[in-house]
Amino acid sequence: MEITLNSGFKMPIIGLGVWRMEKEELRDLIIDAIKIGYRHLDCAANYKNEAEVGEALTEAFTTGLVKREDLFITTKLWSSDHGHVIEACKDSLKKLQLDYLDLFLVHIPIATKHTGIGTTDSALGDDGVLDIDTTISLETTWHDMEKLVSMGLVRSIGISNYDVFLTRDCLAYSKIKPAVNQIETHPYFQRDSLVKFCQKHGICVTAHTPLGGATANAEWFGTVSCLDDPVLKDVAEKYKQTVAQIVLRWGIQRNTVVIPKTSKPERLEENFQVFDFQLSKEDMEVIKSMERNYRTHQTAKFWGIELYA
Repeated sequence: MEITLNSGFKMPIIGLGVWRMEKEELRDLIIDAIKIGYRHLDCAANYKNEAEVGEALTEAFTTGLVKREDLFITTKLWSSDHGHVIEACKDSLKKLQLDYLDLFLVHIPIATKHTGIGTTDSALGDDGVLDIDTTISLETTWHDMEKLVSMGLVRSIGISNYDVFLTRDCLAYSKIKPAVNQIETHPYFQRDSLVKFCQKHGICVTAHTPLGGATANAEWFGTVSCLDDPVLKDVAEKYKQTVAQIVLRWGIQRNTVVIPKTSKPERLEENFQVFDFQLSKEDMEVIKSMERNYRTHQTAKFWGIELYA
């Protein structure tokens, strides 16, 4: 299944996220994912593993496992490179060993102190608070993103972690509309208004953390995942599916793209097996009733300041 973006290009509705992937695991994981049927990889400069992803992709291409045009590759501009968009994009392309990106996103809607192309550091001041660059506007950053399209380096551009107000502003000043807004959304943090706003204005929503973060976010942020919720366990039992499959299917039926992350081969295949069943309208409503407005990503833990609206 694919979603046609406002740029005219098609984006697979399920992808593999590579955040917090161990570098030594990436090669086998990506090769296995492609063999299972994944055609969408979600990367970011800040994940600090683009080079390893690039090595796996080159192997997949040279061995004939898949052609470049068969894959949809996303990566993201880190906050410390907002004043160096073109250079940062070229750096990502070099690491990924690609001639073009299918999608390039503004990772977080804020510019921070520049620390060198591709270093993707989050510099803190002496007060322990993130050093934010107040001289670079998001409008300036976006117009630099638009240049990447005309240069042929990027097919589609988009935003990530933008709320309704910032998304609205981007629509107002953009010459090329954002094709995607990648946001945290899952049964405990549904963000229905933001999803509806984006879809109403032709922006595809990609759900990062579509399973609520699970163990990874519990370790980093001390948050809990919806995967242990008894309501979801009951729904999973009804359909003879795993809870993760139910949650991913719920995301797909909301017309959002889902990019679950896993380092376990058995989960990799499980997460992809979500096209042979459909949740009823009643069960979609049951899951909708689980909303807690519960964000699992807590930026203040690392940056001394909560960036999200």
